Amino acid sequence: MNFVEYADREMMMMDLANKLAGELNSHLMHDDTATLAVPGGTTPGPVFDDLCAARLDWGRVKVMLTDERWVPGDSDRSNTKLIRERLLVSRASSASYIPLYVDAPEPEDKLEALRERVEAALPITVLLLGMGDDMHTASLFPHGDGLAEALAPDAPVLLSVRTPDQPEARVTLSARVLKDAMSTHIVITGAKKREALERARKERDPMAAPVISILPEATVHWAE
Repeated sequence: MNFVEYADREMMMMDLANKLAGELNSHLMHDDTATLAVPGGTTPGPVFDDLCAARLDWGRVKVMLTDERWVPGDSDRSNTKLIRERLLVSRASSASYIPLYVDAPEPEDKLEALRERVEAALPITVLLLGMGDDMHTASLFPHGDGLAEALAPDAPVLLSVRTPDQPEARVTLSARVLKDAMSTHIVITGAKKREALERARKERDPMAAPVISILPEATVHWAE
């Protein structure tokens, strides 16, 4: 794991956006397409605000989420809504988007079709993740429903998960897909997330701290 500390959040978000754009551009110099996987939530929004204006051939970039709530794309709880409003705009509007949600009562109704779309875009070229105070990443929650399957080396690329404190099901990329990314970045802010990172680095059980499945390959970006 690499750890990068920044003087302030604004500097971090700008620098991280530049890094992601640079890595995508470098990949496109010797490959036809690139795949960018990103999280939802509030933390990465400022990264998207800068990244969407990057000068690269967005028409050759495939964008997907690392996880999604099973809600329509216009719901305020949808990560897709965030992506469409803050990343897939400006120059990045020409990127291809691979949704993790389609209109169906439950994710299990459409998982196979969604997996095929995801599989076709792998491996991930550049991966951006967040991390919760509980040491979860994507929708891999400590001791959560389906976590053991999601952590397995032969896990499917995409799984459905449920948590007792959330009203809807979720879908998430499995740990093996995240670990196979060519470049991995984790962005966190604040003292609580820094403390959680230190706890995770000491933890040996990925069931208790799912983020440790990804940490060895990651660069962690942190600002107070």
